[in-house]
Amino acid sequence: MRKIIILSFITLDGVMQAPGGPEEDPSGGFKYGGWVAPYGDEVDGNVMQKLMKPSDLLLGRKTFEIWADYWPEHADKWQGINDVTKYVLSATMENSDWKNSVFLKNLSDIENLKNSKGSDIKVWGSSKLVQLLMKNDLVDELWLLIYPLTLGKGKKLFDDGAIPTAFTLAESIVTPTGVLIANYKRAGMVKTGTVGA
Repeated sequence: MRKIIILSFITLDGVMQAPGGPEEDPSGGFKYGGWVAPYGDEVDGNVMQKLMKPSDLLLGRKTFEIWADYWPEHADKWQGINDVTKYVLSATMENSDWKNSVFLKNLSDIENLKNSKGSDIKVWGSSKLVQLLMKNDLVDELWLLIYPLTLGKGKKLFDDGAIPTAFTLAESIVTPTGVLIANYKRAGMVKTGTVGA
């Protein structure tokens, strides 16, 4: 069985839309594309190098389209991005010129992928896909890069559909610019109790 690992840049209020640049995803009239840029530093860069080590990817269609327009021509910035398998959940796309792209049609295809043999699978961006995975108990680990700002509107990492799940903080770093980078691993069911009892 393969682990599915969510990697996401998020604001304090959970917005994850268009962290990389103004033109990345302006859908819904989003005006703040590129909101991570002011927070880059050496610590952040070192963590990103670790997170960008080659592994198979699982992406939603919109994120895949953004990436397919960019990464094939900028592979020097992410070594191995063209060589890893890119699994894409889409009801409309069936092929791409970006090599090693495999298209999945539904949740059952993702479950079969997770139950196959192979390396961990990383999910970048892909808000709707992440919400589907969290709703169906398919997330093993989270890497959240939490930036010290709120944006109010935009695509969010979490919605009301995530199943109750406990996670354990496995690693954390705070960058000089105030970005909290936290790695959470699945820890079973949510436990409850009474405070002070």
